[in-house]
This record gives sequence, C-alpha cells and structure tokens, in this order.
Amino acid sequence: MSVTALRPGIADPIHFFWFIPTHGDGSYLGSERQQRPAEFPYFKQIAQAVDQLGFEGVLLPTGQSCEDSWITATGLATVTERLKFLVALRPGVVSPSFAARQTAALDRLSNGRLLLNVVVGGNPVELAGDGVFLPHDERYLQADEFLTIWRRLLSGETLDFRGKYYRVEGGRIDFPPVQSPHPPLWFGGSSDAGQEIAAEHTDVYLTWGEPVAGVAEKVERARQRAAARGRKLRFGIRLHFIVRETEEEAWAAADRLISRVSDAQIEAAQKRFAEQMDSVGQKRMAELHGGRRDRLVVAPNLWAGVGLVRTGAGTALVGTPEQVAERLREYQAVGIDTVIGSGYPHLEEAYRVAELLFPALGIENRLRRLGAAVANEFTVGRHGRERVAAAS
Repeated sequence: MSVTALRPGIADPIHFFWFIPTHGDGSYLGSERQQRPAEFPYFKQIAQAVDQLGFEGVLLPTGQSCEDSWITATGLATVTERLKFLVALRPGVVSPSFAARQTAALDRLSNGRLLLNVVVGGNPVELAGDGVFLPHDERYLQADEFLTIWRRLLSGETLDFRGKYYRVEGGRIDFPPVQSPHPPLWFGGSSDAGQEIAAEHTDVYLTWGEPVAGVAEKVERARQRAAARGRKLRFGIRLHFIVRETEEEAWAAADRLISRVSDAQIEAAQKRFAEQMDSVGQKRMAELHGGRRDRLVVAPNLWAGVGLVRTGAGTALVGTPEQVAERLREYQAVGIDTVIGSGYPHLEEAYRVAELLFPALGIENRLRRLGAAVANEFTVGRHGRERVAAAS
C-alpha cells in the first residue's frame, strides 16, 4: 500500500519526505545549547524512524559543512527497508562518468531507492573551495553538458562526447542501475538558467517555501519551459514544520526556536547571504523578511524565522494539523505533489508530523496502524474495543 494512501474527501495524494541533518541538529537556532553533533548513529535513528513512520524518503544536504551525502546514504540504505534517498548530484565537482558509476552502484545497493538532487548553485565562496570558479549562468551551461553525458551513459550508450566543458571517449557503464533508464532527477533553482536545466533534464522541480502566489508563478514558468520541449515536470516544495495540537503551542515553539538568536547573528548571516551568494532562490528567501523579527509571518501560517540565520529553506508552516494541512492543500492546488519537510530537532519533529499531520493529510502512519492491534495504556486496541462493546 502506498504511503500516500488517501482518506475519503482528499482529492490528491501528497508525497512526504523528511530531512537528514548531516550538518548537525538541535533545539535552538543560533545556540550551542541542546545541540546534537552530525554523527552517523543519530542519522540512523532518524532514518529508521521515518522509514517506520511512513515517510517516503529523505533529503540529504550537500556542502562543506555537511557529511558527504553519498557515503551517508549508502550506510543508511543498509539499515532501512523502504526509504528513498535524495542525494546531491554536483555538476562541476565530479566528472559525469564517475558520477554515473556512483549512481549505478548506489541504485543497485539500495535496490532502486536512489533519487538524485541536481545541485548547481549555492555559495561561490564554497564552490571555489571545490575548484569551481564559473559564473552563475555558465555553471548551468556546464551542468547541461554534464547531465547529457550522465543520462546517456546510464541509458546504456557507449559514448563519445566533445563539448565546451567535457570530453569523453568510449565512455560506458558496465553495471546498470536498477531504475531504468536511470534514477529520477530532482532540481531546485529559481533563476531562468536553472529553470532551463529543469525543463530539459529533470523529473521533479523543487522550490523553497514561499507564499502560494510566488510558488504558483515559479511552477507555471517551469511548466511552460518543459512543455516547450514536449516534457512534463512534477513539482515539490521544501519546508520546515512546527505542528502542535493548538495554535498557541505551535507559535510558542516557533518563538522558542529562535529565542537564542542574537541580533548580531542575524545581521552577520544576512550580510553573508547578500555578499557571498549568487543564488536567486536565496535572495527570494531573504526578501521575505528582510532580516527583521517583526516581518516573519509572511503568509497565513508561513513563518520565515528559520531563514534569519539558515541558508536555503528558511520558512516553516506553523499551526495545528488542520491549519497546516489546509496550507499544503493550497500548494497542491497550484501543482505541488511532494513535500520535503524538516523540523528541529529532526527526530522528535518527525514523530510529531507523522502523529499529528499525517492523519489530517490522509497519509498512513505505519506505527499507528500496527499499534491498533494491541491493548496497552496508550491505546484501546482490539481487546479493549471488545470490552467496550460488551459493556455497552
């Protein structure tokens, strides 16, 4: 049975992924209090929990401050059963032929549970540390050649290729991937150059969490570009979640998350984002709040507090299960069918999302289904229901 099985009254399924915090985790942003180091045993706890809870997959981030996503996913694939792994594919950082062999190997090891997140942009300062010095738009031209070679090799071709950035002679993959012709390609990029890559090569286009109108505009632009090539895209959104039984609890948790962030930290982070990064998506995130604490609620239940100090996805849906589910249905209405969620700390918040939000979305919580068959102090169970029926 699909983890996106629907309850009556919900028109469309939603695919729900979670996040492995390979750069560290904790209860407070901007503070060393109650922090959890980036260690594999902790990643394993999260992966096994979300595998059992009914999440469809996990995103592993990439960058200088993260444990390597490929090696981490390989380890996690051996200790999970159903979970899919969205791993970074970095044009310009590795060769396309080498990346194709890595892809095939991990797809076989995981028995077809590999997904690829094409990461072209980011922070030019960090990219320089990896030996990448191309300007923004040219990085996407290089990525076009990279993905062309990568796709053709994994499709079984013996390839000769000569382009501006890559030259391959007699390239081939002797051990094919499980998924045919290759694991799906996902991509997130707000610039025109990025959307051209998405339209030409990828299967799922991702956006960070913006107000619905902004997401709808990005989705429509990407859809039109793909249609011009005779292709169709699916669409996903990357969001944090703070879901509680009452609205007051949810907003209190949001305030607590940034309660130890200083004004100096916010100023330094926003300056770094503006001066070091050439990401259009990052600029859109920063413009939502302008670095100001009094502008963090940017749409109903959409809170930009995480983006005060965090790069990338900086918004969270905050509220009751019913409120958050309604906001997600608004995103669905403009084409979003996949959510990549996260929350601080990621282990506990995965349980909260599964226990509170999944029922409101009609997603099956496997632990809840398994627990319904037993009788204990936490559930009526089958035998308890029999006693209730007998007494009535």
